[in-house]
Amino acid sequence: MNFSQKGLLATATGSFVQVLRDLSGSQNYSRYMSHSIAKGYQIQKLAFRPYEDVLGIGHSMGWSSILIPGSGEANFDSWVANPFETSKQRKEREVHSLLDKLPPETIMLNPTKIGSVKPTRKKERPAKQEIEAELEGAVEAAKNIFIKKKTKGRSKPSKVAKKKKEAVEKAKKPFLEQAAKGDGLSKKKRKNMEENLPRSLQRFALKRRAN
Repeated sequence: MNFSQKGLLATATGSFVQVLRDLSGSQNYSRYMSHSIAKGYQIQKLAFRPYEDVLGIGHSMGWSSILIPGSGEANFDSWVANPFETSKQRKEREVHSLLDKLPPETIMLNPTKIGSVKPTRKKERPAKQEIEAELEGAVEAAKNIFIKKKTKGRSKPSKVAKKKKEAVEKAKKPFLEQAAKGDGLSKKKRKNMEENLPRSLQRFALKRRAN
């Protein structure tokens, strides 16, 4: 047996459930609803769900639920924010309540930091040896690039050598721009690069000398 929030009484015998209701308030219960589950199932427990019109039935083969209109209270307690909250929701609510207690000046953004760019630290910049190793690797990869053979004289040795030279210059360009700013490469390595520059890239070296 189990009473609901609105005073409905659920009783069970064997595999048959009966819900009784007192309309007059004189404890004179009459049958309101009845429900029978599969034959052979033995009902062991009944429980109404708070604030919902649902009756849970626990029996020998598991559990079932049926709707009982008017059994639950329509409005839950206003002192409880969420009577059905889980443990995870409770933890999140506690964290939010703690954040609400913090003074505004402790959580507001620093106006001097907004819109500014974080400067790169010296430790984060790659070392000269690493840059030179990357340069040598890029040049070596450009020299060993595979060029597909073409017909009608487009695969002559002179044209293949020209394409490889262009690939090497393209690989050197980002390192050269970095060297123009005075970062990364050593003086000896930078001088060797400037001496072997094509005419199209010599403006970077001239710009650095002028500075």
